[in-house]
Amino acid sequence: MWFLGMDVGTGGTRAVVVDAAGKLISGASSEHAPFRTPHPGWAEQDPEDWWRAAQDAIRKALAAAPEPRQPIAAIGLTGQMHGAVLLDENGAVLRPSLIWCDTRTQPECDWLHERIGYEHLIELTCNPALPNFTLTKLLWVKKHEPEIFAKTRHIMCPKDYVRYRLTGEYAIDVQEASGTLLLDVTHRRWSSEVAEAAGIPESWLPKVYESPEVCARISDSAAGLAGLTAGTPVVAGAGDQGAGAVGMGILQPGSVSATIGTSGVVFAATASPTKDPKGRLHTFCHAVPGLWHVMGVTQSAGLSFSWLKETFFASQSYDTLTAGAAKVPAGSEGLEWGPYLLGERTPHLDPEVRAGFARIGTHHTAAHFVRAVLEGVAYSLQDTFTLFAELGIPVRGIRLGGGGARGSLWRQIQAGIYGHTVEILTAEEGGAFGSALLAGVGAGHWANLDEACAQAIEVACRVEADAADVAAYKAGYAHWRKLYPALASLR
Repeated sequence: MWFLGMDVGTGGTRAVVVDAAGKLISGASSEHAPFRTPHPGWAEQDPEDWWRAAQDAIRKALAAAPEPRQPIAAIGLTGQMHGAVLLDENGAVLRPSLIWCDTRTQPECDWLHERIGYEHLIELTCNPALPNFTLTKLLWVKKHEPEIFAKTRHIMCPKDYVRYRLTGEYAIDVQEASGTLLLDVTHRRWSSEVAEAAGIPESWLPKVYESPEVCARISDSAAGLAGLTAGTPVVAGAGDQGAGAVGMGILQPGSVSATIGTSGVVFAATASPTKDPKGRLHTFCHAVPGLWHVMGVTQSAGLSFSWLKETFFASQSYDTLTAGAAKVPAGSEGLEWGPYLLGERTPHLDPEVRAGFARIGTHHTAAHFVRAVLEGVAYSLQDTFTLFAELGIPVRGIRLGGGGARGSLWRQIQAGIYGHTVEILTAEEGGAFGSALLAGVGAGHWANLDEACAQAIEVACRVEADAADVAAYKAGYAHWRKLYPALASLR
C-alpha cells in the first residue's frame, strides 16, 4: 500500500507518495499565483487557486509513481498555518484568504488583549494575540467588511479548505487549530470563552481531531478531478510546522528541530503545554496525540540571505557566496546583522523593528557581510534556545531542516552557535512527507508515529560543534543581543 501526503504552501502545493516502508516513491508540485498585497502589510490568496494546484500536484505525483502501482490507502494534508478562509452557508468562498504573513491586524490584537486580558488570553489559549493568528484576521473582516462577516457560516484554514473540496467535510486538527487563537490548547478543544468574547459563533468552527485521526473520505466528485479513488480515508493532518516536525522525527520531549526557510523555526516537543507568561514562544498541540510543542519564530531567516544576494550579489550563486564566507573567521571580525527585515516574532513580538548591519569597518569585505548574515540568523534562532533554557524545556538533540541544513557552512555555524552536535537527515521532504506518515498511522499501517518515524527516517550525518567556534560565538552572541535594543530605538 502507498500513502499520499500533500502540503498546501504559500508558493505552491506539493504532493508526495510514500510506500509501506516509509520511503519516498514520487512527488510533484504546482505553483500558486503570487499572493496579493493591495496595501503594505497585506497578504491575500485565492483559495480556489489552492484547490486547482492541489488537483494538479496530486495527478502529477500519481503519474510519476513507478509501476507496479499500489492503491493509495490514506491521505494526509498539511499547509501554511493561520490563514482565514470564510465560507457562506453553501460552502462558497466569500473573499480572498488573509494568509499567515498578513500583518494588518495589530489593532485587533490590541482589542483582544483589552477585551480578554493579555495574561488571561495566554491562560485560555497558551498564546497572546499576534497579527499572524487567524482570529485577528476574522476580527478585521468583522470590523471592515461587515457585509462579508454577516454571510459567514464556516471558518477554515488553507489546507482544511482543500480537504473540504476533496471530501465535503469541515474538519481541522488540534495542531493547526492551536494557531487560530480560538483553541483551548491545554484541553485540545475550542475555547468557548474566547469565541464568545470575540463574537465568533462556535457553529462556524470545524470539528477538531487529533492529527492521525481519519476525519473524512474522498468524495465521488473530487475523485474524478484529482485521480483518486472515492472513499479513500483522509486524516486530519497538521499545520506545516507540526507535519514538518513529524517528517523530521521530532516527536518526544528533548527532540528539537531548527529549520531555516523564508522564516526560521525552532521547534521542541513537550510533555505538557509549557506556557511562557510573556507570550514570546508559541505553545501548540503537537501532531502527536497527547503531546504539545513550543516554537520560536524568526521572521526573516532564509529571507535575509536571499535579500542580500538579490540586492547586492545578483550575479553570484549562493555556493560562491558561502565559499567566500567560509574563509572569514567565526564572528565575522565584529560585523553584525540584525535580521529584522519583516519585524520580529520571537522573542521581541515587534512588527515595527527593522534590520541593520552594525560595527562595519574598513577591513570588512563582501564575504564578511555574507557570513554576518548567516550568523545573525543563527543568533536570532539562538534567542529561542535561550528561552527554552529559561523555561526548563529540555534539548537533547537538534536536527536541522530547510535551506540551513543544505550548506556545510550554515550547518557548522549553527552547531557552533547552538553549542550542540546537529543532525542532518538523509531525505528531508518536510511537511508533505510528515503528512503521509500521519496517513499511514491513520490507516493502521503503523501503530503510532514513533513506529512510523523509526522506519522512515534516517540520519545522514552529524556535525560536531567546533570548540573554538563555540567560544567565539558565545562571546559574539552576548554582544549581538545589544543590537535589537539599538535598532528598536531608531523607529
